[in-house]
Amino acid sequence: MAASELYTKFARVWIPDPEEVWKSAELLKDYKPGDKVLLLRLEEGKDLEYHLDPKTKELPHLRNPDILVGENDLTALSYLHEPAVLHNLRVRFIDSKLIYTYCGIVLVAINPYEQLPIYGEDIINAYSGQNMGDMDPHIFAVAEEAYKQMARDERNQSIIVSGESGAGKTVSAKYAMRYFATVSGSASEANVEEKVLASNPIMESIGNAKTTRNDNSSRFGKYIEIGFDKRYRIIGANMRTYLLEKSRVVFQAEEERNYHIFYQLCASAKSPEFQMLQLGNANYFNYTKQGGSPVIEGVDDAKEMAHTRQACTLLGISESYQMGIFRILAGILHLGNVGFTSRDSDSCTIPPKHEALTIFCELMGVDYEEMCHWLCHRKLATATETYIKPISKLQATNARDALAKHIYAKLFNWIVDHVNRVLHSAVKQHSFIGVLDIYGFETFEINSFEQFCINYANEKLQQQFNMHVFKLEQEEYMKEQIPWTLIDFYDNQPCINLIESKLGILDLLDEECKVEYQCEGFLEKNKDTVFEEQIKVLKSSKFRNSLHLLMETLNATTPHYVRCIKPNDFKFPFTFDEKRAVQQLRACGVLETIRISAAGFPSRWTYQEFFSRYRVLMKQKDVLNDRMQTCKNVLEKLILDKDKYQFGKTKIFFRAGQVAYLEKLRTDKLRAACIWIQKTIRGWLLRKKYLRMRKAAITVQRYVRGYQARCYATFLRRTKAATIIQKYWRMYVACRMYKIRRAATIVLQSYLRGYLARNRYRKILREHKVVIIQKWVRGWLAQKQYKRSMHAIIYLQCCFRRMMAKRELKKLKIEARSVERYKKLHIGMENKIMQLQRKVDEQNKEYKCLMEKLANLEGVYNTETEKLRSDLDRLQLSEEEAKVATKRVLSLQEEIAKLRKDLEQTHSEKKSIEESADRYRQETEQLVSNLKEENTLLKQEKETLNHLIVEQAKEMTETMEKKLTEETKQLELDLNDERLRYQNLLNEFSRLEERYDDLREEMTLMVNVPKLEHKRTDSTHSSNESEYTFSSEFAETEDTPSRTEEPSEKKVPLDMSLFLKLQKRVTELEQEKQLLQDELDCKEEQVLRSKAKEEERPQIRGAELEYESLKRQELESENKKLKNELNELRKALSEKGTPEVTAPGAPAYQVLMDQLTSVSEELDVRKEEVLILRSQLVSQKEAIQPKNTMTDSIILLEDVQKMKDKGEIAQAYIGLKETNRSSAMDCRELNEDGELWLAYEGLNQANRLLESQLQSQKRSHDNEAEALRGEIQSLKEENNRQQQLLAQNLQLPPEARIEASLQHEITRLTNENLYFEELYADDPKKYQSYRISLYKRMIDLMEQLEKQDKTVRKLKKQLKVFAKKIGELEVGQVENISPGQIIDEPIRPVNIPRKEKDFQGMLEYKKEDEQKLVKNLILELKPRGVAVNLIPGLPAYILFMCVRHADYLNDDQKVRSLLTSTINSIKKVLKKRGDDFETVSFWLSNTCRFLHCLKQYSGEEGFMKYNTSRQNEHCLTNFDLAEYRQVLSDLAIQIYQQLVRVLENILQPMIVSGMLEHETIQGMSGVKPTGLRKRTSSIADEGAYTLDSIIQQLSSFHSVMCQHGMDPELIKQVIKQMFYIVGAVTLNNLLLRKDVCSWSKGMQIRYNVSQLEEWLRDKNLMNSGAKETLEPLIQAAQLLQVKKKTDEDAEAICSMCSALTTLQIVKVLFLYTPVHEFEERVSASFIRTIQMRLRDRKDSPQLLMDAKHTFPVTFPFNPSSLALETIQIPASLGLGFISRV
Repeated sequence: MAASELYTKFARVWIPDPEEVWKSAELLKDYKPGDKVLLLRLEEGKDLEYHLDPKTKELPHLRNPDILVGENDLTALSYLHEPAVLHNLRVRFIDSKLIYTYCGIVLVAINPYEQLPIYGEDIINAYSGQNMGDMDPHIFAVAEEAYKQMARDERNQSIIVSGESGAGKTVSAKYAMRYFATVSGSASEANVEEKVLASNPIMESIGNAKTTRNDNSSRFGKYIEIGFDKRYRIIGANMRTYLLEKSRVVFQAEEERNYHIFYQLCASAKSPEFQMLQLGNANYFNYTKQGGSPVIEGVDDAKEMAHTRQACTLLGISESYQMGIFRILAGILHLGNVGFTSRDSDSCTIPPKHEALTIFCELMGVDYEEMCHWLCHRKLATATETYIKPISKLQATNARDALAKHIYAKLFNWIVDHVNRVLHSAVKQHSFIGVLDIYGFETFEINSFEQFCINYANEKLQQQFNMHVFKLEQEEYMKEQIPWTLIDFYDNQPCINLIESKLGILDLLDEECKVEYQCEGFLEKNKDTVFEEQIKVLKSSKFRNSLHLLMETLNATTPHYVRCIKPNDFKFPFTFDEKRAVQQLRACGVLETIRISAAGFPSRWTYQEFFSRYRVLMKQKDVLNDRMQTCKNVLEKLILDKDKYQFGKTKIFFRAGQVAYLEKLRTDKLRAACIWIQKTIRGWLLRKKYLRMRKAAITVQRYVRGYQARCYATFLRRTKAATIIQKYWRMYVACRMYKIRRAATIVLQSYLRGYLARNRYRKILREHKVVIIQKWVRGWLAQKQYKRSMHAIIYLQCCFRRMMAKRELKKLKIEARSVERYKKLHIGMENKIMQLQRKVDEQNKEYKCLMEKLANLEGVYNTETEKLRSDLDRLQLSEEEAKVATKRVLSLQEEIAKLRKDLEQTHSEKKSIEESADRYRQETEQLVSNLKEENTLLKQEKETLNHLIVEQAKEMTETMEKKLTEETKQLELDLNDERLRYQNLLNEFSRLEERYDDLREEMTLMVNVPKLEHKRTDSTHSSNESEYTFSSEFAETEDTPSRTEEPSEKKVPLDMSLFLKLQKRVTELEQEKQLLQDELDCKEEQVLRSKAKEEERPQIRGAELEYESLKRQELESENKKLKNELNELRKALSEKGTPEVTAPGAPAYQVLMDQLTSVSEELDVRKEEVLILRSQLVSQKEAIQPKNTMTDSIILLEDVQKMKDKGEIAQAYIGLKETNRSSAMDCRELNEDGELWLAYEGLNQANRLLESQLQSQKRSHDNEAEALRGEIQSLKEENNRQQQLLAQNLQLPPEARIEASLQHEITRLTNENLYFEELYADDPKKYQSYRISLYKRMIDLMEQLEKQDKTVRKLKKQLKVFAKKIGELEVGQVENISPGQIIDEPIRPVNIPRKEKDFQGMLEYKKEDEQKLVKNLILELKPRGVAVNLIPGLPAYILFMCVRHADYLNDDQKVRSLLTSTINSIKKVLKKRGDDFETVSFWLSNTCRFLHCLKQYSGEEGFMKYNTSRQNEHCLTNFDLAEYRQVLSDLAIQIYQQLVRVLENILQPMIVSGMLEHETIQGMSGVKPTGLRKRTSSIADEGAYTLDSIIQQLSSFHSVMCQHGMDPELIKQVIKQMFYIVGAVTLNNLLLRKDVCSWSKGMQIRYNVSQLEEWLRDKNLMNSGAKETLEPLIQAAQLLQVKKKTDEDAEAICSMCSALTTLQIVKVLFLYTPVHEFEERVSASFIRTIQMRLRDRKDSPQLLMDAKHTFPVTFPFNPSSLALETIQIPASLGLGFISRV
């Protein structure tokens, strides 16, 4: 097909334009060969005539189809020419905000002049490991390609970054180095990658400056070689610099700045360390103020200075060296301020004591006078003499500037050399990647020699680029076996020859400038001056050599090209200037690359891609099984000119424009199909619409006719109803009037009759109340008179009795003076006592009678009280009713009065009432209707309010629920964050630990595993040590009884030595108790002897008799007092009081009962005293003698001698002394009143004191005796019990005998411990010392017990060996005996062995077999065999049963050693086979099961509640392994994280291919032409991964975890993590790939996600949270499919995409690319609308999801129902050395 055939009507073309460079236009009619004018219409609607060039007759460039606009690779365009390239870059840059575009092998980077979030570590991770064509264009893709080719081809690489100043070269080079540093890491601990990145701030500060085109323009070229070792890790770097712009040090153009470091120093001048530099504002110095722009907007020079110093420190530049650098830089600034004064035209001077020069000399350390002299003079050396010549002011100024530039250049070179020394590595470099950052080709109005060198270097680079492009093209053609034809292109070799050939420009300059300078030692000697032009000429030859070396380096490497484009000269963000862009594209070689590609076959399709794209152009019969042959047949029919295409081995090559022609055919075919489909669909829709309208018309007619009939029937019904309503209404009105009148009459009658009845009732009530009041008043007056009379009578009786008592007392005193009267008195004492006894008995009887009467009175009182209360309630009710009735009567009276007035007026106002009645009726009806309306409105308002209340309640409930949910989620997030932070730290620790192990293994050193400590429990179910171990703190003694009282369920085996020792201890305790019993018997004998002595002692003491008689009188008076009190109580009870006071629960009643109780107790006491007195009087009567009438002092002294307490003796002596003193003093006054009473009183006190002391001492002796008797009895019982137990034990077998005796001893010692604890409760120190001694004794016992256990085990093993040998010998003897001998031999008795005990769920092994156990069970165990043939978690159960046995033996060393070996062995296995999913899953499952077993059998109540009773018996008894549980939990976390890494490594290659690239729904996504960098596609690669591959892998993971018995909750967490990885990787690739952001790809993704959800449903894992992790991917797929035009669409998108960040939503919209013609791009205005709506959303600033994120893992407790005693150990494990216990 000829190219002219494409210029048809409506074809779009590009025409030149002086403003926009190229403009788009549309043909208004077809072009015919020979036409000189084309009729065109511009996009703004203007028509014009385009005249063709009469000489060339070239047609305008055709425009590419819209679906090809915005392609990642410019070579994918159907038409490759300048306007197509420019338009494609503009669309990507302005509309899609994409700054990177491929152009064949070149990456075109446009400076956005804005910070973009596309350089984070997440983006680096996304590009790491990806092919260059698989992701969108990026500097990271170029860096990855270079890194990958270096590792794959083992060839050094170079990245050449070029462009104008301000195009972003330095930033691109910096990001490339950051990528290498992040991906590769360093091979040593010196963090070389950080130092490589740290060199950037230093080099930017001393080599970058602000220009009119760039705020951070690099003013030198540099080539950085980043060195790698054999493992391709960074080991060092080296930097070469080119063409430092030294002139900038002394001169800056308008709006430009000097190098950044000078402004950073000035901004930090006020810092203390910079005071010595004497700096100030940048406007003060000549070298920093010339540009007039000392400040860059948005840049803080002081902060940048801090960053520079930090980078210097990181690179090893010490503080002293840093200050030296700053001194030199400050000296340059001060040197610029040195001024000269002209003396004449040929000489000049410096003013004396010039401040700037003085500071310069101080900072540089040179002599002021010499420096001043040589700045104004120069030295001329000839062959014979040396002349010193003054120079002019202009020459001096130039010399000063030359010196400043030379100093700065030397300093710059020193810093570069130092950075290279720091970055140099002692390790041998295996390969390197070089990054070249150099000026682009530029032209100015005045081009200096430096610019000449820059352009010369660019010409050399352009030549190298052209040669590389030709080489790649040739390789591609030869690979596909396409004929290679030479292509004409612009060759710049003549220009290069003009510069560098013999007699070229550089040679001529060398010839003209033969001058040599000795620059070294310049500052020290100060004898020469450097001139700028000479240095430039000298530098030309040096630059040529360095450039030649650079080109040799580049030619020896594989180059990668980055062309940086400056979009505008004003640094406006995302503003595209077509003129400036075209100028740079032409200069940097991009368009030349396009031209070279377009000259051959630029469009290249694989056969499968071509078939998938243009299948619509084929007929069914054209489709063959061979895709290549099918494509050939179709192309021969579609394109007749065979020169327009070529068939390669794997691709079809098309010339320019042919793909556009094929796209036109495809579009026409699809358009025709669409028209046919539209025709059919529109006819079907119109017919459907007609049928629907016809049916609707019939329905409307039917309903209208029915409506008319119903209206007529309604009229008839209403007429009849109105008649009936009138009839009933009239009847109702008449009936109502009658009822009103009748009701009024009845009301009047009732009120009148009620009034009369109430009057009669009121009269009766008044009479009744008057009678009651009279009764109570009369009774009160009579009672008051009676009380007054009784009070007077009693008072008279008291006075009379008092008088008679005084007389009697006087008479008694007279009689008492004679001895005979005294004898008579004593003779009658017995009779009086008997009488007194009878009186007391009578009083007791009276008291009982009184109590009975009191009880009866209480009953009567209660009944009367209840009766009175009921009467009172009834009276109150009647009173209230009376009050109500009274009120009603009054109201009725008022109403009757009113009614009477109404009746009087009735006759006179009858007519007016009737009229008012009619008017009232009308008003009432109106009012009723109004009320009904108001009622209706109120009901509606009520319903509205109720509805609002309900809604508010719902809203409040929902709000509270939301708040609660949000708070719960926040707490869960905080918990997950904390858990994630801990697990990340654990992961980092694990990584460092592995790294440490690797280093130690490399150094061939053994790893010492730290031993973990564990603590014992305080359980009483363990050994004797745990039972009798006490803390030193006395506060813990409170818990001891409760612990020791618990019965011991476990019987610990013990030998007879311990039993005998305990028996010995029992005997010692019995002896101690016997000693105590003997002491008690002695004390009892002493008490009996003292009592016998008291009986033998004469008891005749006259004073005591007097005391007894006085005591009797005292008792009589007290009895009288009690009687009086009893009478008063009787009176009080007999009197009627108020119910509130005398009620049984009242305070007064309670006081009375207390007094009665105290009286009865006192009566009992007095009765006992009377009996004692009577017995004493009887004994005194028998032994009394006349001479012993006075108290015998000797007897009293004997009594005092019995006392042991000094206090008692003192008190008794004082009492007796007082008594004797009073007796001696009053001896002469015996016969007077009061003497006898005082004498008896003294004796009474002495006797009372002695009696109380004797009773207290007796009580203490009795208590001690009782306690000792109890001890004796308990010892006897214990002795009997011991004898019975010993007799029973002697009948038992030896093992049972030991266990029974031990059980008994433990119980006895426990009781003894309790006894001593109670005994020493008041003395903590004694109790503590007792516990310490007991603890030491128990330690000795335990040591002996351990020795005995070892001996017993050793003897048992020997016994087994001997028994086995004996059995073998017996078998051998039996075999040698003949049958006859067997018959004749007598049968000997056989010992029947005892039946073995049940298996206790423990495994025993020897200490030396531990390594063998770990080796067979962990290190050499194959997970597959265990998972298939044995129960899940068997290794964990075996290990735990071994731990149980060690715990049973109380062997802490064995427990510690086994657990430590287990943990370390699992780590070794995972380190050795950590990449095997099956191994990691197996040990994760077993580690969790081991952890659950330690929890389940720990003995803690929280875990024991899930166990059976048998499982609770298997709990650990001696050790608390909580610390080891934490270690195992951390180990499980590490294994889980390793499992996630293994999963990620397996799934990572499948995800992108299966989720994005593979067409699960065939034909859904169209294939667009790709560029030179072909994308790895599942269409072309039959072995690529599909969605089925991912699902099969997920099923494999799930089945393996289930086979290993992993906890279901843990499986859910693993599945959730896997789905997160799938979703995150898929979404990240979607956000970084423009070619997959289309409607059809969204459908494909949604289908793939539905398949994953179906898999979750099949595995019953929908509640695992895995589906929620795919929500961002689902929303992104929906975003690709929804409408994106109106504001409603924007609102829907904002509400739908809640799981996506604003950055992600906008990125997807920018990347959205139509694949088919019917799709449309998203407009920029719509994207701005989305951004405005989402501006308040608080999102993460990250563009990509963190694919490396790991959810925090938890291990919920999962107890096992498997009984340990039922577990069998298979022989295949090789654990025959383990025995079951």
